[in-house]
Amino acid sequence: MKKIFLNSISKTFDIEELDVGNYKKIKAGGMTFDIAAYKAKGLGHVSVMSAKGFFGLMKMDTLIVNPCKIDLPLYSYDRIKVFGKDILIAEIYDTSVSPFDETELSKVISEYHNIEERDPGVHWYDGIKLKSSISKKGKKKDFALMDELALKHFNAYLSTHASGEFDADRKKEKTLSYVDGLIDRGGPSTDVFKKELGYNATKELFYNVLFGIKTN
Repeated sequence: MKKIFLNSISKTFDIEELDVGNYKKIKAGGMTFDIAAYKAKGLGHVSVMSAKGFFGLMKMDTLIVNPCKIDLPLYSYDRIKVFGKDILIAEIYDTSVSPFDETELSKVISEYHNIEERDPGVHWYDGIKLKSSISKKGKKKDFALMDELALKHFNAYLSTHASGEFDADRKKEKTLSYVDGLIDRGGPSTDVFKKELGYNATKELFYNVLFGIKTN
């Protein structure tokens, strides 16, 4: 799906792959992570990550969009397939300066109400996670339908109108607050990286590669 998402982005924004240095491949927590990052002109920073582990029984794809050049909220997609189960997590975080119109995304979600909901648990960042986020789970028979939901949801996000002018410093401040929160307070994959790489290297990975805080 990450290639399909990148293709969706490239239809509107020119994409240039960035050098991620030693972070291109990381082994941590029994998983091997392949990581790439892109500059999307007029949108911002995009990163993708694929992970495999446990003798191929677990696979995960991640895509993060930090739209620092346009006033959209931050988008984080995770797709996990493990032991025949399919987990779809698409979370949108309130990092935009102006209120984000969730109407179209909510419409997309309502079309797939038959896909089983997944309990996302309780996290420190719940207060800035928007209602149009997704947490679903399915089995092999649901794979294609969940692909469809993920792509429609992402395209609705990209096509939502964003104001032309915004306070870029304020937006960066909100994004940085979320990223620092992940590093200091933890997150599903953050803790795995911190254990393997240490605090400073994890911060560099998040700032420079996954979210592009320093490079944008």
